[in-house]
Amino acid sequence: MKMLKILRWKFVLLVGLVVFCGGQRCSSNQSGSGSLVWPRLLEHVGLEIVWERKLPIKKKESLERLVILGDRMYAFSDRNYIVSMNRKKGNFIFSRPFAPAEFAVLGLELYKDELMSIVGNRLVEINPESGRELRSKRMGFGITCPAARNSSYFYLAGSDRRLRTFRAEDKVKLFEVAAENESLITSVIADDNSVVFATEAGNVISIAPDKPRRLWQFDAADGIVGPIVRDGESLFVASRDTYVYKLNVQMGTPPVWKYQTGGILDKAPRVTGGVVYQYVHNKGLTAIDKKSGKFMWRVEKGIDLLAEAKGKAYVLRDKGELVVMDNKKKKRLYSVNFAQVSRYAANLADSKIYIADEAGRIACLRPVD
Repeated sequence: MKMLKILRWKFVLLVGLVVFCGGQRCSSNQSGSGSLVWPRLLEHVGLEIVWERKLPIKKKESLERLVILGDRMYAFSDRNYIVSMNRKKGNFIFSRPFAPAEFAVLGLELYKDELMSIVGNRLVEINPESGRELRSKRMGFGITCPAARNSSYFYLAGSDRRLRTFRAEDKVKLFEVAAENESLITSVIADDNSVVFATEAGNVISIAPDKPRRLWQFDAADGIVGPIVRDGESLFVASRDTYVYKLNVQMGTPPVWKYQTGGILDKAPRVTGGVVYQYVHNKGLTAIDKKSGKFMWRVEKGIDLLAEAKGKAYVLRDKGELVVMDNKKKKRLYSVNFAQVSRYAANLADSKIYIADEAGRIACLRPVD
């Protein structure tokens, strides 16, 4: 009996070691390799890794946000260190301090061959090849949202509720406008035909680009959240009144359509070729038909759209999960564990997916044909 008990204990110990080692090996394959997502998991949803990198940020810093502009991607740390990358190949273009750590940075936009941003209360123009500052203009007022510009002018929204127009070549102020209700301006977009700005009172106002002349005004029941999104001749805005609105850039009102989300909105919509994706607080990500304004589907606890490819939407959920939705059939296809992903860039330009973690590990994925 004693010998039998010893043999049983040896057998249990052996099984335990096999199970432990197997578990360790699986864990090593998923995270020890340095990959954000295990390649075999990606196969399950038809994705593959294009490239992976570790951003050159300090250990005490963390990755805060990713911005896609053209064929570049820009990564900002929580101490305003910037890294520029070729997003197709993953090679670094430049890395340098962008602003003092304590300064607020509003937006990063590409206009022709220059970057522009708001650093504190300065309008800054930057060389996209080196990251070096080309020109800057300190403003005598606080700025509430990213700058907009066209071929002739810059447009800056002030904390005093005024939208100011500056000549692009020398930053001379030409005129200023405000909403009739004096509400704070939250977003501005511009081209050579018009300038459109939104307010926290729910106004969307279009003016002439070169003079203080109002072209049209649309009024939602509550404030406009996030930036105005332009797509061709259409504008898309989300309001705290729970509606997403599609407006015509030439007329503004009445809206082309409005969709009631049934929840609080605090982010702008994502707009692709045929779908408007709207995050709804405590509900998830809702897909709306871009043409008709009709409901398509919702991913409960969905945070954002990562990318779209061949009728499939790749959606990140708040529990570290990637969900793949079929837009045509309006149903969920499959999902995969993205537990290590805490940062991402919403890519509306093509089918590539960009994911990262706070430590600066970043990966580019693509659907397998």
